[in-house]
Amino acid sequence: MKAEVIAVGTELLLGQIANTNGQWISKEFASLGIPVYQHSVVGDNIKRVEDVFEAAHSRSDVIVITGGLGPTEDDLTREAAQKIIGQKLIEDQQAMEKIALYYEKNKQTMTANNRKQALVFEESIVLPNQEGMAPGQIVEHDGRAWIFLPGVPSEMKSLMNSGVLPYLQRSYKLQSDIVSEMMYFIGIGESTLENKLSALISHQTNPTLAPLASEGEVGLRITATGETGDEAREKIAVMKETILQIVGSYYYGSDDVSIEATVRDLLKKTGYRLGAAESLTGGKFIEKLISLPGASTVTQGSLVAYTPLMKEKVIEVPASLIKQHGTISNECAETMAVNAKRILEADVAISFTGVAGPESSEGHEPGAVFIGLQIADERPSVYYFQFEGSRDKIRSRAVKKGYELIFHHIKNL
Repeated sequence: MKAEVIAVGTELLLGQIANTNGQWISKEFASLGIPVYQHSVVGDNIKRVEDVFEAAHSRSDVIVITGGLGPTEDDLTREAAQKIIGQKLIEDQQAMEKIALYYEKNKQTMTANNRKQALVFEESIVLPNQEGMAPGQIVEHDGRAWIFLPGVPSEMKSLMNSGVLPYLQRSYKLQSDIVSEMMYFIGIGESTLENKLSALISHQTNPTLAPLASEGEVGLRITATGETGDEAREKIAVMKETILQIVGSYYYGSDDVSIEATVRDLLKKTGYRLGAAESLTGGKFIEKLISLPGASTVTQGSLVAYTPLMKEKVIEVPASLIKQHGTISNECAETMAVNAKRILEADVAISFTGVAGPESSEGHEPGAVFIGLQIADERPSVYYFQFEGSRDKIRSRAVKKGYELIFHHIKNL
């Protein structure tokens, strides 16, 4: 079986709203073992909608359409589908009565175009909409199931749960579940990760592997099918163990975990409390940690000092050091970390200084970042990086790199 999801609405193409419906439907289908092969978004143009529908008819068995069922002239889903399905559109009495009652209760005059919302295909399975006006409907035509749903997420989800998913379970022999897990790695690039796992990727069948790069880290999606969800999860567990034997030193967590949450948990495990001295990042580093539940048990705070004078007064960086080496230097980053550990009475201290841009500073180009780190009684370390991108991206990369450094230093303690 091949499934396809089509979203109709120019507002999606303009970026005025996000197409969250497609993501939600795909997850629900995956839980039933229904693979979704195609996602499309098309604007409110009858010819373009017809073209997308015709393409879907040629390649998919289950076609889910969201949006375009409203009362206005640009709601064209039914009309476009009628060309393929070839059935009359009739007024569903139950839906029409609900629409009329709504206007009556609110003491409003119902305009004639609202009757359009009650139109359904003559031989459709009508799905009453408990959350809104336009009903959903399922039309079986030419060996395919056409499923029409409102674009409003709450209405779509209600109709999916009450009508569509039970219909699919009744109508198709759904003998497998599809389960996915996202593994996250930090401190290794996408190409290097893929190279190390090349033997697994080149011979993948079930489960399958897909590396996905994001800012400062790499995700690896493992997808497996099985007759039951437990069987699919067992396949993932076996593959995951193999992956960890190869690149486990870079792995920090799966699915909804973040690197800062992993660092929080490691700090709890070690009993360490963290402090920071931030110039370049301006508090962004500590904010990530403080936004998490349980942060108070591992966080001392952050000293934010942007100008040379404030580095002297707040973080106690000697004026002589600044005069000799500058604020964007190994020496300044190391002193900031050492002093932050002392002032904040922390076990782990990290510091950030550098150039976010757009102009150069102290002889350094934008993207030059020094990160200082001191853990317990170890000697302090300083790391230099040259990041690319906008001012905000450089600062975000510095924050992510800070969590990466702490993670790799304390994960085995």
